[in-house]
Amino acid sequence: MTSASTILNRSAPARSVDDPRERLRLKPKAPSTGWVDGGWWPRSRDLAAELPGLLAVLAVRLGRIERVSYHLGEWGPTPRKISCGGGVVRLGGYRGQHANTVDVLGRGQRLTLLVVAPEASAQTAHVALMAAGHRGNTDNVDALLGYRQVARPERLPAVQVANMIRSTQR
Repeated sequence: MTSASTILNRSAPARSVDDPRERLRLKPKAPSTGWVDGGWWPRSRDLAAELPGLLAVLAVRLGRIERVSYHLGEWGPTPRKISCGGGVVRLGGYRGQHANTVDVLGRGQRLTLLVVAPEASAQTAHVALMAAGHRGNTDNVDALLGYRQVARPERLPAVQVANMIRSTQR
């Protein structure tokens, strides 16, 4: 007989920060509210290397990804297109795009993601991702970056603090 302490819970596998799902937080599917639709914490500033993992996850919601736009000053040299998911995704860098965001366009849909700096600590990134992905969040990018930079729970609404605590206890 197996003791209870040796039974593995296969329904809730442990995930690490290397898991792309731990580096992305999207608002639930619903009519769009706020400035961003979620947050993303890339591992580096090499956009072409970072995108395949992100786009594979986002394709579940958006279908075929057609284009990604980004702020030119945020990333290293980036090609104009990459092969991803059996198709070609066009990449466009713009100085006019709000810094710390990327826009991902699928057929008839667009997601704007807050980009948390790759250099951010895991705790800081978690706070920013949770805020950006919260259903009712309507904060602009600068306010969300304030969460990221300060990362003090007293700056967050009580519901977000409660959700963050619950998610770290799982």
